[in-house]
Amino acid sequence: MSFLKFMTVKPSAKLGAMGLVLALTAGLSACAPEVGSDAWCKQMKEKPSGDWTANEAADYAKHCVFK
Repeated sequence: MSFLKFMTVKPSAKLGAMGLVLALTAGLSACAPEVGSDAWCKQMKEKPSGDWTANEAADYAKHCVFK
């Protein structure tokens, strides 16, 4: 749907569509475990170390190796 067509839709439909997008965004952002948690450390162990960012490597060392 183009932006111009979206702007001509009824306000209640716009609110419903925006609410759905916000709900999906909030749901997806809650899926990642908190940095430093046991689940995060396990997830990082399973991830190839070549795919780690510098921040992930530093956080892994800080929270999972040197507890």
